[in-house]
Amino acid sequence: MASSLSPSSSSFLPRRGWIYDVFLSFRGKDTRYNFVDHLYAALIQHGVRVFKDDETLHRGQPISPELQKAIEESRFAVVVFSKNYAESSWCLEELCKIMECQDRMGVRVLPVFYHVDPSDVRRQKRSFDVAFQQHEHKFEVEMEKVNKWRLTLTAASNLSGWHVSKTLKELVSFLFILASITLRFEIH
Repeated sequence: MASSLSPSSSSFLPRRGWIYDVFLSFRGKDTRYNFVDHLYAALIQHGVRVFKDDETLHRGQPISPELQKAIEESRFAVVVFSKNYAESSWCLEELCKIMECQDRMGVRVLPVFYHVDPSDVRRQKRSFDVAFQQHEHKFEVEMEKVNKWRLTLTAASNLSGWHVSKTLKELVSFLFILASITLRFEIH
């Protein structure tokens, strides 16, 4: 599986076991060739080591071991919630892994709400409701999985995040400031 890693040798985060500064989680068909590509490029320009999955994922396939490892090796996970994010079982499985790593390993999760109302994500309304109705039908014998996705999506969207009404430059500055503050707290 190919991934994108910034070539920068310096970064704003300490390397205490983290291979990547940021893991980007996103729904490719919504954001890969616009917002996420621009965010990725801007983060690299700031010396941030970023994991961005560049593979087209196959429907129904489990999250790959390489992707799981990349999440575990990342200090931050930026989750870009978009209109069709919840229709992807892959995205939802990835989100479960991210939230597990937040609890187990201290990965910081930073939600970005890209052209979606954060309350729609939290309460699974509009496109999120439609997606979960489809999941309930498709996974009717695995409702525990669907319920886990719902709870995980709610938990992730309840975290303090960033609405797309802010510019990309402001988002990158926010991430850079947050990481700098985090570094200061880890040193002291």
